[in-house]
Amino acid sequence: MSEPSESVYHLGAPGILVLLVVLWVGTRPLTYAWRRPRSTKLNGPPSTSRIFGLSREMKRSPDRSTMYEEWAKRYGSVYEVPVAFGHTKIVLTDPKALVHFYQSERSIYVKTHESRLFIGKIFGRGVLWAEGDTHKRQRKALTPAFSNAAIRRLTAVFYDSAYKLKSIWDPILEAGPDGAMIEVQECLDSIGIAGFSHDFRYLEGHQSPVTVAFESLQATEKSFLSEMVFMLAFIFPFLLGIPTARMRIFWELRRSMNVIAEGLLTKTRIEKENNVTEELDKSAEVADAELYMTQEEVVAQVLIQNVLLLAGLYSEYWALIELAKHPEIQDKLREELTRFGPVDPTWDQLVSDLPFLDAVVLEILRLHPPIGETLREAAQDDVIPLGTPVVTPSGEMISSIAIAQGSIVSSPIRCVNRSEALWGPDAKEFKPGRWFEVKKETKLPAKDLQGHHHLLTFHDGPRTCLGKSFALTARHLYCPIAALSVLVRNFVFEFPDGPETKIQTHVSMMPRPKVAGQNGAKVPLRVRRAE
Repeated sequence: MSEPSESVYHLGAPGILVLLVVLWVGTRPLTYAWRRPRSTKLNGPPSTSRIFGLSREMKRSPDRSTMYEEWAKRYGSVYEVPVAFGHTKIVLTDPKALVHFYQSERSIYVKTHESRLFIGKIFGRGVLWAEGDTHKRQRKALTPAFSNAAIRRLTAVFYDSAYKLKSIWDPILEAGPDGAMIEVQECLDSIGIAGFSHDFRYLEGHQSPVTVAFESLQATEKSFLSEMVFMLAFIFPFLLGIPTARMRIFWELRRSMNVIAEGLLTKTRIEKENNVTEELDKSAEVADAELYMTQEEVVAQVLIQNVLLLAGLYSEYWALIELAKHPEIQDKLREELTRFGPVDPTWDQLVSDLPFLDAVVLEILRLHPPIGETLREAAQDDVIPLGTPVVTPSGEMISSIAIAQGSIVSSPIRCVNRSEALWGPDAKEFKPGRWFEVKKETKLPAKDLQGHHHLLTFHDGPRTCLGKSFALTARHLYCPIAALSVLVRNFVFEFPDGPETKIQTHVSMMPRPKVAGQNGAKVPLRVRRAE
């Protein structure tokens, strides 16, 4: 992506806002002309702003999923929410409606034109960007990269990083027999960066454009202009050309990752030409897809995979937090892990011989999914069936809703995963033991969902997370959990102020948990050796 000239976009925040308002006013007549009033009119919360609808309230909310759940209680399991520039989105929390929605992805419900432009500019035209036949082709071409062999190799990478981290902590803890205060998120970042299949020597304190960009993604965003441009770029993608601080980070990250990805692809071709038989890393396996994908598509996919890997660290952060808040669960997990003695569990053992670890993982995925919401646009008219009827503003009881072409439909993943209506009154609690009961429970409403273990964390239907088992075992959780298993087996993690320590969300480009009162995304824990 070429970076625009400074002079072209040398506008202040007021100038940008005036421009956007003018554009909004100018496009309003066209918006109303294009909008066909054939979607079923639904109840929903009232707008608080003619320009922004409820977008600002949702963005500022520390837990949007709670807002969605409260609205579902008040207005029904499907409802509409006013958003920016006079638009509305239809929110689905009804399991039957969600099953239909996900099964109709790619054929009916697709990414909006604006979001595809956004993804293409930021990440390239990989499988995350693709739709229709292009998505089918890329997905099929990428299948070999999600093999069991690839998973096993990446597991070893995370084990190696965990032991490097252990070697750094050991001398620190020797100096303090009662343990030491350690900022664990920063340490886990180093393990996640190891998943890039490129040696940045991050654990040794070395920096690179990629590691600098990654650290910048975690920083608090203070620029009003950057915040407004990034938010409105989903509606006006041309704003992505404005060189704000945030966009410069994305440009640098993509530029650096392009260099690394192209280097890996070149290395792979040379190895093939020379009949080198050594095993290839995960990025090289993606290169095998060149027979079916363009160079741009392959490089974009390498970037997307590694960014998703970093997003998966969100689950790992929460795993340590929940274990520190529930020491009895941490002890039980450590007991299960230590039955292997000093030997690390193999990949096969991680996924099949550790039932309590599996329950902990599922509970983290349920309570803290990395992606909070799926937004799609109806590419054609549709009718969505409902499991539970809802009442329209006119008082009519309906068991299905009409969706007009162009309507925006939302699946609030985090809300559904934590819904008391679907999971019971303890839905907000961290209780891994629930997973030993879910299989026996026949009347649990959440069981009407068809996602992985009735969760929407990995989506569902034709766009379900590519290689879902791979995502569970390597990219998003288990390989970071492989590293976490090393740490939990060897160390005890505690909050210095006790298990009731309050956790908040640190608002940045990539939201992360933080201990209340900390300056930035910091989770300091007392770490001591496990007995």
